[in-house]
Parts: sequence; C-alpha cells; structure tokens
Amino acid sequence: MPIIASLPGINLFSSLPSNPPPNDAASSTPPPTPPIPIPKYPPPRKRNPQTVQPRSNPALSFPHRRSHYRKPVRKGVISTDGDRSVVIGENGVSYQLPGAPFEFQYSYSETPKAEPIAIREPAFFPFEPPTMSRPWTGKAPLKKSKKKIPLFDSFNPPPPGKKGVKHVQMPGPFPFGKYPKDGKTREEILGEPLKKWEIKMLVKPLLSDNRQVNLGRDGLTHNMLDLVHTHWKRRRVCKIKCKGVPTVDMDNVCRHIEEKTGGKIIHRVGGVVYLFRGRNYNYRTRPQYPLMLWKPAAPVYPKLIQEAPEGLTKAEADELRKKGKSLLPICKLAKNGVYVSLVKDVRDAFEGSPLVKIDCKGMHASDYKKIGSKLKELVPCVLLSFDDEQILMWRGHDWKSMYPEGPLTLVPGKADISSGLDDSANSADDCPTPKTKKVISSRKMISLWKRAIESNKALLLDEIDLGPDALLEKVKEFEGISLAIEHSSEAIILSNESSSGSSMTDLEDGSNMEDFGGENDIYSDDDIIDDEDYDSDPLEEMDPSIPLGSLPVDRIAERLRSERKRNEGKNIN
Repeated sequence: MPIIASLPGINLFSSLPSNPPPNDAASSTPPPTPPIPIPKYPPPRKRNPQTVQPRSNPALSFPHRRSHYRKPVRKGVISTDGDRSVVIGENGVSYQLPGAPFEFQYSYSETPKAEPIAIREPAFFPFEPPTMSRPWTGKAPLKKSKKKIPLFDSFNPPPPGKKGVKHVQMPGPFPFGKYPKDGKTREEILGEPLKKWEIKMLVKPLLSDNRQVNLGRDGLTHNMLDLVHTHWKRRRVCKIKCKGVPTVDMDNVCRHIEEKTGGKIIHRVGGVVYLFRGRNYNYRTRPQYPLMLWKPAAPVYPKLIQEAPEGLTKAEADELRKKGKSLLPICKLAKNGVYVSLVKDVRDAFEGSPLVKIDCKGMHASDYKKIGSKLKELVPCVLLSFDDEQILMWRGHDWKSMYPEGPLTLVPGKADISSGLDDSANSADDCPTPKTKKVISSRKMISLWKRAIESNKALLLDEIDLGPDALLEKVKEFEGISLAIEHSSEAIILSNESSSGSSMTDLEDGSNMEDFGGENDIYSDDDIIDDEDYDSDPLEEMDPSIPLGSLPVDRIAERLRSERKRNEGKNIN
C-alpha cells in the first residue's frame, strides 16, 4: 500500500467527486423515515428539588396577623350599621346590638384597663348578618330531616324506661313543700341560697368528672356563655377549669362569670370553679346570644415597657435593668399553669428586694406580657423589661410595706418577775422614763398579740441573751402567775430592767390559741353565738360562796411565791 500511494497519477478516492454537487431542491428526495419513532424522554429529575409550597386558602388566613393596617381611634362610636354599632370604651372594643342585655365583647375578663390607641383592621361585626339564618359554610343547607326527634328538658322529663335518652336533672333542689317558679331576674332564677348539705350534694359527683368548660388564655369569651348554658341543659352545676393567664386574678374571672351567665359560684378550688344555674332555671327561657363567627383582631395598646418609667431617668432605669440581669428569679412559671398565688409571692418578694424577677421560659410571648400587665395593676409595680423570657419588676417610689409598724408598747423598767403580785401596783410608779419598743408583724399577728396581752395570756421579755434554763424558769413562773391572775387578780405586764435587746418575744399558751380567731374565719349561721356569751365575766358565773384566793390554783401560786422569796433571801446572804 505505501508503494501504490507513492506512484504518480493514481488517486485512491477517484470515485468521490472533488467538489460536492450543488443542492437541487427539485431533484432532492426526503430521507426515509425510521421504522421506530424516537422516544421523547422527560427531563432528568434534580437531586435536590425545590419544594413549592401550595398557596393557602384565603378564607383560612388571618388578614390582621401580618397586616400593616393601623387606624388611630378615640373613645366613642367608630362604626355604625343601623341599630348596631362598634364602640371603643373602657373595656376596649365592644359591640352594641339592639335588645342585648349588655355590650358584647370577644373576651370579658382579659381586656386591659388601658384605652386602645389604634385598631388593626376595619371595624366590623363578627356576628352573622341579620338576614342570614345560619353562617355560610360554602355548601347548601341540608334538607329537613323526616325523623321527629323528641326533645326533653327539665320541665318535660322523658317517660321512665325509654332508651337512648340522656339524663336530665330536674330543677331545684327545693325545700320541702316548694316548687319551681318562672323567674325573669337573676335573683328570681337563683332562688333561696343553697345550704351546706345541698352544695356538697351538687359538687361531690363533679369532683372527678371531666365534663367541663375549659377557660384558657383568652379568659371568658363570648361563645363560652352559650357553652355554659349547654352544660346547664343537662346538669344543675357547670364545672369550669381555668388555666394560664386568667388565673393570676381569679376574683376578676369569677366576677365576670357570675355577671354574664347569671349563675352563682358555689365552690372554688384553685383554678376550678363550680357554677350553679339556679333553683328556678329553665333552658327554654334562657337568654340567647348570637355567636361570634371569628375572632376579631386585638387593638393596639400603649407599650408596657418604657425607657424611663415613672419618675426614673433613662440612666437609672438602665442601671436597674443591669442589676436585674444578675438577680435570681423568685419562681418559674409553667406553661398553662395555675398562678393563683403569684401576686402574693411578688408582694412578699418586694419586702426584701426592690427588684423582682420571674422566669417565664417556654411560655408564649403574649402570655407573659399579659401576666406582666396584670401584675402591674394588682401588685402594683413598675415593669422594666421582658428580656430573655423573664419579667423584671421594680416596686417603685410609692411602695408601702404590707406589714405596718406594731403599736408602741410601754415597758416598765423596774418591774421584775420576782416582785410578785403584791408589788405589781407600785411597779409603774417607781419606774423612771418608760422605754418604748417597736414590733413589726402582720395584721393577724398584731391582733393575736393584742388579745393575748389583754387576756393576760402573754409575757413580754426584754432580755434576748437568756439561756435555755433561765428562759424555761421564767416560763414556768409565768404559768403559775397567769393561772393565779385568772382567779384572783387583774392583768400585769412584767419586764426586766436590764434590757438591752431590740426585739420582743411573745410567749403564748398553745392550749388557749383556739380562743383567738382570725379575721378571715368564716362561720355558718348555726355556729354564730351571741356576743353576750363572750362578754360575760367568768367571775360572775362563779359561786359567790367561794372566796377569792381559796382555789387550788391559788394555793399553788402562793407556794411558788413563798419559795421564790426564800430563794432570793438565800442569794442575798
């Protein structure tokens, strides 16, 4: 082959033209089609495809969540539609409807006292239109059922033995010989007050029952009123379980529940409330309220945290916030907990520190901000920050202690326990300038202290360096003297001249503490005793034939007095 290629005049590719022929459209023929069509494959899938989120239904979105609508408002009517109007007042946004017993609100118990400054959406009515028989759900209403379902209430009970009937409690309970009445006002529906055994009979079956109304962070809402009446249709008592923010001020929640529903709270334990419907309650004549079809947007309120709050400069406020970072919280609030004792805990903490911090980690931001606004009104206090999910409070310039100063007590200087009963009359005359001492205690302890002194059942000691033996000896001597005082002499306050302490110790007889009742004790009508029984003097009821000083207790006191004088004579010698 290399030899042939080297020969001159020989072209190996002579069969191929040196130049291609020109294209002739007329003479050219289309190429033959392939017997099998070429398949069209889809484009290759990517390994990390970008997930496209489907667009949410606009009917299910909340326009006020991310809306920048802000309309400043003032106190008064902001929108009207005939007889219906939207009002801005002390209770925030409320709705006035013709014939309504009160102004409707979304939440009755969790409305701030501060007036709103703006609204987040146009003013409208969250109730169904008056021309619409039912709320529009996007579907036509169902056809009328051909079945006739019998309805039973407390005044038309089902026949005995009928199957498929839920239990309905009869109206009442009523005293013997009385029957239900048609009441219109709240007092007429409630009837006579329940007795203790009636309350126990109504509450006991519901203690372990989970058929209840749950009250959450929004407090007593409008639709909850109809839910309470639904429970009252079957039972006399409705159990309401409260958790979260409303439990900070349970008195406010209970007051609104009674006002709006018309019932009576007969029992309350922590955050659980038992609401009685009334002796003469009738479900047919109950007040009927329109339901709210959606939750209105909360208005805009003034800021809780200010840079320089209540008389503080910005530098002073920043210094307090800096100190609060190293402060330990007094408690940690759990999510959806019961905070009944939170106000008292904060007040007690302010007695020892001007700053108080509460740990709220894990809670929703709106929850602990609502708790802070409630503490600001109830304690009261000044809010400094919500940083790091913690509430930092300052007690303020106008803070006053819960424990007022105790009464000024005059303590004779030369009186002594060894002086006995005979020298008690002259001890006040011989003493020089009396020394006064202050005791700081709670109101209940002050009342008990006063009663113990007035009834001769307490001893004031000025010495704080007494040893156990000396203190026990004084207590034994006082026991004998106090028994003698009850039978033969007036009261006496004994002290020691060589007093160097700054506090006083009250020694009270434990067996007599039952006589001192607290101010908050509650007694029934059967337990109340006339004051004449307490005002009577025990010496007047005693047999007049028994002379004073001849009882066995008096003899023991005389023997102790003689032994004490004998011991004093030995010590002098």
